[in-house]
Amino acid sequence: MIPIKTLQPVRIKAYVTYGLILVNGLVFLWQLTLSPRQLYETYYALAVVPCELSRSLFAPETLLDLVRSLFLHGSWVHLVGNMTYLWIFGRNVEEYYGHRRFFVLYLVAGALAALTEKAVNAALCAPMIGASGAIAGVLGSYLLLYPGSRVRVMIIFFRFFPRFYNVQALVVLGFWFIIQLFNGLASLGADTLGGGVAFFAHIGGFLAGALITFVYLMFNPPPDRDVYVN
Repeated sequence: MIPIKTLQPVRIKAYVTYGLILVNGLVFLWQLTLSPRQLYETYYALAVVPCELSRSLFAPETLLDLVRSLFLHGSWVHLVGNMTYLWIFGRNVEEYYGHRRFFVLYLVAGALAALTEKAVNAALCAPMIGASGAIAGVLGSYLLLYPGSRVRVMIIFFRFFPRFYNVQALVVLGFWFIIQLFNGLASLGADTLGGGVAFFAHIGGFLAGALITFVYLMFNPPPDRDVYVN
């Protein structure tokens, strides 16, 4: 089930969402100018390394690492996948929160995502890169803000026959979270010292975004939502 677009209208210019996509793209183009050795050193110098966090958890450099990690990606597929999800779901969340608060939500969710991975895989000494944790926070926020909105998804049958459906966001994002949770639990005890997918960062980011939005909605009105009649 691959999301294509959300059918919830976007009524503003989502400057932060577009800006994040642009900055991530420019950083990746810069990464392409580095040799493999330089790129390897850059990841270790600028990104979060979980096994090192305990020694400097409250240092300013750690805060910088938590932010810089969100703008580094390992491949075109990694980048495009993340930015596609950000474009689909980020604009509506930005519309509700406003530009500055949305940016804060993005950064806080990304930081909490990395700390979740650290809590589960404290011995991991591979750098954590990518915006997935922050974007997971956006997905968690979207789920609470627009649970009944429709998302256009593509489902491929037998690898050759794509079909398109309009599915509730609750189903699409709930399914996404269950997949992350299943993969995260399946990875426990596996040899991940050499790296891999940080599933618990996805889980932590998603829950952080949902919790922040839950608390925010306690003191603020919900967003305007389109009504769908089947």
